[in-house]
Parts: sequence; C-alpha cells; structure tokens
Amino acid sequence: MGSLPILEWTPQNVSFVGAGAGNGALSGPWYHTHKTQLLGVLIAAASNVLISISLNIQKCAHLRLACQTQPKSYYTSKLWCCGIALLGLGEVGNFIAYGFAPIALVAPLGSVSVVGSTFISVLFLKKTMRAADILGGTLTLTGTYLLVTFAPNVPQELTAGQVQTYLVSWPFLAYSISEIIIFCILLYLYKRKAAKHIVVLLMMVALLASLTVITVKAAASMITLSAKGKMQLTYPVFYIMLVLMVTSCGFQVKFLNQAMCLYEAAAVVPINFVFFTTSAIISGVVFYQEFQSAALLSVFMFLFGCLLSFLGVFVIARNKKDEHLQMPFIDCGRVPGQNLTGKIQPDSHSSSYGTLSDGGDSGKSRS
Repeated sequence: MGSLPILEWTPQNVSFVGAGAGNGALSGPWYHTHKTQLLGVLIAAASNVLISISLNIQKCAHLRLACQTQPKSYYTSKLWCCGIALLGLGEVGNFIAYGFAPIALVAPLGSVSVVGSTFISVLFLKKTMRAADILGGTLTLTGTYLLVTFAPNVPQELTAGQVQTYLVSWPFLAYSISEIIIFCILLYLYKRKAAKHIVVLLMMVALLASLTVITVKAAASMITLSAKGKMQLTYPVFYIMLVLMVTSCGFQVKFLNQAMCLYEAAAVVPINFVFFTTSAIISGVVFYQEFQSAALLSVFMFLFGCLLSFLGVFVIARNKKDEHLQMPFIDCGRVPGQNLTGKIQPDSHSSSYGTLSDGGDSGKSRS
C-alpha cells in the first residue's frame, strides 16, 4: 500500500505533500522550508523557560528582603542578581530567535514563560497547584500551537536598506507618534500622580517592548547577514537600532522590576504576556508587514490562537492572591504600659507595617 498524503498547513495556503521513503516529519519538504523558523522556535521556548525561572527567583528575593529586620536594597541581594543574570540570558536567547523567525512567531512563545512560571512557583514560592492552573495552561499551550502553526512565513534576511525604508514609512511614523503620546501620558501618571497600578506599569513595559522587538529583529537580521558575508554593520542604521534596543531594554527591566516589587509574579507574568504579545504582533504588522501576503484563514486561526492564549493566562491569573499578606493580623503580645493584649490591624500600604494607627507614644513604656 502507498503512503497516505500528509496534510501540511502553511500561512498562505493548504498543500499536500507526499510522504515518500525517507521523507519523515523532520526530513521532508516542510522541514526544509521551515527549519530556520523551527530553530527560532526552539531557541525562544528555551529562553522563555529561563525567564520564568528568573522572575520567580527575583520575587523570592524580594520576599526574603521584606522579612528582614533591616531591609536592604534588592540589587544588593545575590539571589536577585542571580535572577537578573538568568533574565539576561533568556533575553539574549530571544534576541537570537528573532534572527531566525518572524516577530509574530517568537513573541507568542512568551506563553512558555507564563505556564512555566505557574509550575515553577510551586517550587520557589511554595504555592499550591490549582485546577485552574492546569486548565489555563492547556488553553495557553493550545493557543500557542495555533499561533506557531499559522504564523506568517516571510523572509527573515533584512538588509540595512530595507530597515531604513521601513523606518520612514508613513504607517510606522503614525504608529510611533501614537506610542510616544501614550507613553508620555502613562509616565506622567506614574511620576506625578504616583499611579503605580499594575496596568500602568505593564503598559509602559509593553510600549517599550514594541520598540525593542523592532530593533532586536533588525539588529539580529543584520548581524546574521554580516556573518554570512553580506556586511551590514557599516551602515549607521545598525548602530541606531542597537542604541534604541539597549535603551528600551533597560527601561523595560526598570518598570518590570517595579511591578514585581509591588505585585505577585503570578499576576505580573500573565498580564505582561498579554500586553507584550499584543504590542509585539502589532509592531511586526506595522513595521515589517508580516501578514501582508497571508490568507484570510491563516489570519483568522492566528487571531483565534491569540484569543485562546489570552484566555488561558487570565484563567491562570484569576483569584491569585498575595500569599505573604494572607495573615489577617499581627499578634503583638503584651504592649508595655497597657492592661490588655490586642491585635493591631496592619496597613499593608504603609511603610511602618504593623504600627499603631495614631502614630503616638502609646507603645512606649510608662516606667
């Protein structure tokens, strides 16, 4: 009997590829067509596992510092520095992945970090695995599979001339101006109005991330071409992209770390994934025109994968609580000068956690 035909989905159309002798899943036409993107997928997945570990290590360091009688700055903690080192290694891996695969394919793989963070937090932060975590993880991975399957298959070799053309295109200029205005408004709320809500912080991270993925993609592509003998590093646009990449990454770490200080990793990671993925996909569509030749079915399935992934991360994040604030009161024992033993309700938003509300001298000894 002859071999059955293998159904192969591509972002543009549907084709049938005969599976003859010696044409397995990793040796047939699909592999030869997509092997570069497959390498980018594997690198991105491994990098996001490292990122999920690093975020949980950082949160563990913040919790340890908060329990000390004389709290130190988080950047003096060796554990926090270890987490930052892993984060840097993961981001380097993502940088390399952007040189082999389109933004719309690499960015959604941040779901690996979301699901990984949920399971890894059981080890690092001693959390309990819930049925919602398993359901959310299943939805997220299913959505990620659709995203990867129906991601655009576009050439990944970008020359300096192409990048310069994209930079001065009117869609990107309009997109950039809109992002700058929104970022300035959020920064004003953050600095002047002390608005440190998780949405404000992570929206600034996402806006910076859109610039980061554009510059990372451009720089990685030009470095890859230069390594193949087509020198691109002599063009000024390469160094412009490099400076923008380093600057945006630095501010991303600043705002993301601020969010990690104030909120649980289980809340920060999923919301950051939704914002980052949306921002990265939009930037890829606007700047690199990644879906310009995609079929309608591919676009629909890609968006459906986005919906499943976002739904999954919200299921994971639902009803997550700050476990270090689960104690409803602090038992102060006998207060000197008082005739009763009371329990003082703490103010978790105050810098003097557990002090008397009137701030008076009633806690001092009357001897």
